[in-house]
Amino acid sequence: MRFIIQRVQKASVAVDGENIGKIGKGYMVLIGVSGEDTEEVADKMVRKMINLRIFQDENDKTNLSLADVGGELLLISQFTLYADCRKGNRPSFIKAGSPDMANNLYEYIIEECKKSVSIVERGEFGADMKVSLINDGPFTVVLDSAEL
Repeated sequence: MRFIIQRVQKASVAVDGENIGKIGKGYMVLIGVSGEDTEEVADKMVRKMINLRIFQDENDKTNLSLADVGGELLLISQFTLYADCRKGNRPSFIKAGSPDMANNLYEYIIEECKKSVSIVERGEFGADMKVSLINDGPFTVVLDSAEL
């Protein structure tokens, strides 16, 4: 499982020209699910993401978590995080989870995040989405379950 976490001042996602999710200060997270991922892997990833201390404290040190700043989440599914570009010029997505399995884990992640974050917005699984954000920093972190 891969999470691309961007610390944002604000972010939104639209489908067919209609905003379906919008947050203020917090994380916009792109979520990629592999064919080997499980709810246990998702639990680990969610815990790590929620507890990351990447917001600045009063001394300008990245020492505060999402909860410390009352941050919000915008969670977007993105199977292309498992693109394999080693051969040729057209990426292969064979390592990405099947749509049903990936959608189930995406929904699971959303529900788990709602247990500890008051505002959790989302994209639409499988849709052509337009994501807008103001990256704060910029500050972007990659979490990969293979490295946790």
